[in-house]
Amino acid sequence: MSKLSESPPAKLAAPEPEFSREERRLLLHLAHRSILSAFRETGSAEPHFSAHLSEPRGVFTTLYLHQNLRGCVGYAHPISPLHRAVADSARAAAFEDTRFWPVTEAEAVELQVSLSVLSRLFPIAPEQVEVGRHGLVISESSRRGLLLPQVPVELDWDRETFLDQTCCKAGLRPGAWQKKEATLEAFTAEVFSDAEMTP
Repeated sequence: MSKLSESPPAKLAAPEPEFSREERRLLLHLAHRSILSAFRETGSAEPHFSAHLSEPRGVFTTLYLHQNLRGCVGYAHPISPLHRAVADSARAAAFEDTRFWPVTEAEAVELQVSLSVLSRLFPIAPEQVEVGRHGLVISESSRRGLLLPQVPVELDWDRETFLDQTCCKAGLRPGAWQKKEATLEAFTAEVFSDAEMTP
């Protein structure tokens, strides 16, 4: 079984951010508000959302409590307007991630939110995968696994480990990405969090 080159990818110039600071602040506020609305009245009036924030987009909401993962849920495909996808994925991350107990009200006020807004999925060859730039989706039959671009960076994985771990997320054996029955897709993501909003 041949291995992919494990040499690090060349440094890429950081792309221009798609979302302004004000847009990021608004989406993060929306995520917090969606979670808190399960415990208290947050007001019925919804802010006006621009055409940009109303475009259908895939998004994942990741929650941290005291720097520990507390939930992560999202949508890979653009099935609803971005502002609605943020609100829905935030509530799901807080209350429906089966790896964790539902968030309590005391925890909700201390949560830190990170949002990953996804590009559309596109086919990719294994040797084209760039750690730190691409997120991955691998599918075989009814099994499907997804890992965000920041995951291999945080865990110091090389390209092949990233591919193998995406297979494991799908419930497949490591190396299943080499099978002709497997479908490999990638996406990019713009990631921003509460931490960068601090003055």
